Amino acid sequence: MMIEIQKEITITHKINRDMLIFAISETLSELDNKDSDITLRLTDDEEMRQLNTSYRNINQTTDVLSFDQDLIDPETGHLYLGDVIISLDRAVQQAPENGHSLDEECAFLAIHGTLHLLGKDHAQEEERQQMWALQDRIFKQVLDEFRSR
Repeated sequence: MMIEIQKEITITHKINRDMLIFAISETLSELDNKDSDITLRLTDDEEMRQLNTSYRNINQTTDVLSFDQDLIDPETGHLYLGDVIISLDRAVQQAPENGHSLDEECAFLAIHGTLHLLGKDHAQEEERQQMWALQDRIFKQVLDEFRSR
Protein backbone atom coordinates (compact mmCIF):
# COMPACT_ATOMS: atom_id res chain seq x y z
CA MET A 1 0.00 0.00 0.00
CA MET A 2 1.22 3.45 -0.87
CA ILE A 3 -0.46 6.62 0.30
CA GLU A 4 0.98 9.78 -1.19
CA ILE A 5 0.12 13.08 0.48
CA GLN A 6 0.36 16.26 -1.56
CA LYS A 7 -0.07 19.69 -0.05
CA GLU A 8 -0.81 22.89 -1.94
CA ILE A 9 2.21 25.13 -1.32
CA THR A 10 0.08 28.06 -0.21
CA ILE A 11 -1.32 26.06 2.72
CA THR A 12 0.29 27.00 6.04
CA HIS A 13 -1.61 24.67 8.39
CA LYS A 14 0.40 21.88 10.00
CA ILE A 15 -1.43 18.58 9.59
CA ASN A 16 -0.64 15.28 11.30
CA ARG A 17 0.35 13.19 8.28
CA ASP A 18 0.64 10.04 10.38
CA MET A 19 -3.00 10.40 11.41
CA LEU A 20 -4.08 10.84 7.78
CA ILE A 21 -2.11 7.81 6.63
CA PHE A 22 -3.50 5.74 9.51
CA ALA A 23 -7.08 6.85 8.71
CA ILE A 24 -6.74 5.87 5.05
CA SER A 25 -4.94 2.60 5.91
CA GLU A 26 -7.64 1.62 8.39
CA THR A 27 -10.32 2.38 5.81
CA LEU A 28 -8.58 0.27 3.16
CA SER A 29 -8.04 -2.57 5.64
CA GLU A 30 -11.65 -2.45 6.80
CA LEU A 31 -12.78 -3.15 3.24
CA ASP A 32 -10.00 -5.62 2.37
CA ASN A 33 -8.04 -3.35 0.04
CA LYS A 34 -4.64 -3.36 1.77
CA ASP A 35 -2.71 -3.46 -1.52
CA SER A 36 -4.39 -0.39 -3.00
CA ASP A 37 -2.71 2.96 -3.52
CA ILE A 38 -4.23 6.43 -3.03
CA THR A 39 -3.15 10.03 -3.43
CA LEU A 40 -4.44 12.51 -0.86
CA ARG A 41 -4.24 16.20 -1.77
CA LEU A 42 -4.69 18.97 0.79
CA THR A 43 -5.74 22.20 -0.86
CA ASP A 44 -7.73 25.40 -0.45
CA ASP A 45 -11.27 26.49 -1.35
CA GLU A 46 -10.14 28.15 -4.58
CA GLU A 47 -8.72 24.95 -6.07
CA MET A 48 -11.60 22.91 -4.66
CA ARG A 49 -14.14 25.20 -6.36
CA GLN A 50 -12.25 24.83 -9.65
CA LEU A 51 -12.24 21.03 -9.37
CA ASN A 52 -15.89 20.88 -8.34
CA THR A 53 -16.86 23.14 -11.26
CA SER A 54 -14.75 21.25 -13.81
CA TYR A 55 -15.69 17.71 -12.81
CA ARG A 56 -19.13 18.00 -11.21
CA ASN A 57 -20.45 21.20 -12.80
CA ILE A 58 -21.07 22.64 -9.31
CA ASN A 59 -19.62 26.14 -8.98
CA GLN A 60 -18.90 26.07 -5.26
CA THR A 61 -16.35 24.66 -2.89
CA THR A 62 -16.83 21.48 -0.88
CA ASP A 63 -14.95 19.72 1.91
CA VAL A 64 -13.84 16.56 0.11
CA LEU A 65 -13.82 15.18 -3.42
CA SER A 66 -12.87 11.71 -4.63
CA PHE A 67 -11.77 10.82 -8.13
CA ASP A 68 -11.81 7.12 -9.00
CA GLN A 69 -8.99 5.77 -11.13
CA ASP A 70 -9.13 1.99 -10.65
CA LEU A 71 -5.90 1.36 -12.57
CA ILE A 72 -3.25 -1.27 -12.03
CA ASP A 73 0.11 0.44 -11.57
CA PRO A 74 2.48 -1.43 -13.91
CA GLU A 75 5.46 -0.72 -11.65
CA THR A 76 3.96 -2.05 -8.41
CA GLY A 77 1.13 -4.27 -9.59
CA HIS A 78 -1.07 -2.48 -7.03
CA LEU A 79 -4.50 -1.11 -7.72
CA TYR A 80 -4.40 2.68 -7.86
CA LEU A 81 -7.82 3.57 -6.45
CA GLY A 82 -7.61 7.28 -7.12
CA ASP A 83 -7.38 10.67 -5.50
CA VAL A 84 -8.97 12.20 -2.42
CA ILE A 85 -8.84 15.98 -2.24
CA ILE A 86 -9.57 17.85 1.00
CA SER A 87 -10.14 21.58 1.31
CA LEU A 88 -8.27 22.69 4.41
CA ASP A 89 -10.26 25.94 4.36
CA ARG A 90 -13.46 23.92 4.81
CA ALA A 91 -11.84 21.59 7.35
CA VAL A 92 -10.76 24.59 9.47
CA GLN A 93 -14.34 25.89 9.40
CA GLN A 94 -16.02 22.52 10.06
CA ALA A 95 -13.71 21.17 12.77
CA PRO A 96 -15.15 23.23 15.67
CA GLU A 97 -18.70 22.69 14.36
CA ASN A 98 -18.08 18.92 14.56
CA GLY A 99 -16.18 19.00 17.86
CA HIS A 100 -12.94 17.93 16.15
CA SER A 101 -9.42 19.24 16.04
CA LEU A 102 -8.21 20.16 12.54
CA ASP A 103 -6.25 16.88 12.37
CA GLU A 104 -9.34 14.90 13.37
CA GLU A 105 -11.54 16.67 10.81
CA CYS A 106 -9.00 15.97 8.06
CA ALA A 107 -8.80 12.31 9.11
CA PHE A 108 -12.61 12.08 9.05
CA LEU A 109 -12.72 13.61 5.57
CA ALA A 110 -9.94 11.28 4.39
CA ILE A 111 -12.00 8.30 5.60
CA HIS A 112 -15.09 9.66 3.84
CA GLY A 113 -13.24 10.22 0.57
CA THR A 114 -11.56 6.82 0.70
CA LEU A 115 -14.91 5.12 1.25
CA HIS A 116 -16.17 6.81 -1.93
CA LEU A 117 -13.14 5.43 -3.82
CA LEU A 118 -14.10 1.99 -2.50
CA GLY A 119 -17.58 2.31 -3.97
CA LYS A 120 -19.53 3.54 -0.95
CA ASP A 121 -22.11 6.26 -1.49
CA HIS A 122 -24.76 8.20 0.40
CA ALA A 123 -27.22 9.20 -2.33
CA GLN A 124 -29.93 6.89 -0.96
CA GLU A 125 -30.96 6.77 2.72
CA GLU A 126 -30.03 3.10 3.22
CA GLU A 127 -26.61 3.65 1.62
CA ARG A 128 -26.10 6.76 3.75
CA GLN A 129 -26.84 4.89 6.98
CA GLN A 130 -24.40 2.11 6.05
CA MET A 131 -21.67 4.50 4.96
CA TRP A 132 -22.08 6.75 8.02
CA ALA A 133 -21.93 3.77 10.39
CA LEU A 134 -18.79 2.47 8.69
CA GLN A 135 -17.01 5.85 8.65
CA ASP A 136 -17.96 6.47 12.29
CA ARG A 137 -16.54 3.08 13.31
CA ILE A 138 -13.27 3.69 11.43
CA PHE A 139 -13.03 7.25 12.79
CA LYS A 140 -13.44 5.92 16.34
CA GLN A 141 -10.51 3.54 15.71
CA VAL A 142 -8.40 6.48 14.53
CA LEU A 143 -9.35 8.58 17.55
CA ASP A 144 -8.62 5.70 19.94
CA GLU A 145 -5.19 5.21 18.35
CA PHE A 146 -4.16 8.87 18.33
CA ARG A 147 -5.68 10.00 21.62
CA SER A 148 -3.75 7.24 23.41
CA ARG A 149 -0.40 8.48 22.05
